[in-house]
Amino acid sequence: MKKIAVLGPGSWGTALAKVLVENGHDVTIWGNKEQQLAEINEKHRNHHYLPDIILPASLKAELQLAKAIEGADVVLFVVPTKAIRAVAQQFNSICKNKPIIVHASKGLELGSHKRISEVLIEEISEEHRAAVVVLSGPSHAEEVAVKDITTITAASKDLKAAEYVQKLFMNEYFRIYTNDDVVGVETGAALKNIIALGAGAIHGLNYGDNAKAAIMTRGLAEISRLGVAMGANPLTYSGLSGVGDLIVTCTSIHSRNWRAGDLLGRGHNLDEVLENMGMIVEGVSTTKAAYELSKQLHVEMPITETIYQVLYENKDVRTAAKEIMLRSSKSEKEF
Repeated sequence: MKKIAVLGPGSWGTALAKVLVENGHDVTIWGNKEQQLAEINEKHRNHHYLPDIILPASLKAELQLAKAIEGADVVLFVVPTKAIRAVAQQFNSICKNKPIIVHASKGLELGSHKRISEVLIEEISEEHRAAVVVLSGPSHAEEVAVKDITTITAASKDLKAAEYVQKLFMNEYFRIYTNDDVVGVETGAALKNIIALGAGAIHGLNYGDNAKAAIMTRGLAEISRLGVAMGANPLTYSGLSGVGDLIVTCTSIHSRNWRAGDLLGRGHNLDEVLENMGMIVEGVSTTKAAYELSKQLHVEMPITETIYQVLYENKDVRTAAKEIMLRSSKSEKEF
């Protein structure tokens, strides 16, 4: 049995905490909303995020970060991308041991355009981290919570650490593969949310499966181009954290990015969409970070640029869809 702190009681953090508890580990989940934490401790529910799920009675929720991480073998970050740096700084200032750091968030930091593992390494000193592992792949929290079969990836430059995390999570319905391509796994995880916004918009505009297939396949080409420019192995994008995560995020009503895109396609503006969602839509900020990064690295990303124009320049979504179809002709093999 390992002692594990899960930072972030959203849907994914809660689902992962549930898996770990059911695997026999001592798990504490940390958050900053007293009412939510009380509900987890007293009613074994997290109604806002997983309304139909009864959580294990042994799962503990804690308001004080120092108590949550005390003596932890593993600390799992599952907070929104925009909060990663601040939480990492807070963790580093109070940590008294050297746990393995795992993150299961999906995004790029605004401004710096850095991957989440880069932010964690910057903010958490070597004396307070044994290794950094990325946990990512095609996974809806709602399905993991009811024990639907799920396979994802644990990626780290330290393969022994990735294998350690693999063993923590593995069971009859939750399977983990290891990978040493951290750049590929993180960029696949982050950038697919942009394409999911587009896939949702396609649905909202009443286009069919042909259009959905087009945006997913050409979206994967964009993700690969930017990822490779950042140092990723292109083969990673044919795996779980590439095409796998893209499929699940672009085709399911569980995907908040897909749902947000669907609302955009139906004519709602961004403020209305975000208010309606009531949860973080990572693809919105990731679109801005990826668009700026693509310009910096001189990588062509027409779908990302189009979605950026819709989100940040108030471009009409139907006009944007037509214009991207009228781009100059080219070979599919052009990378």
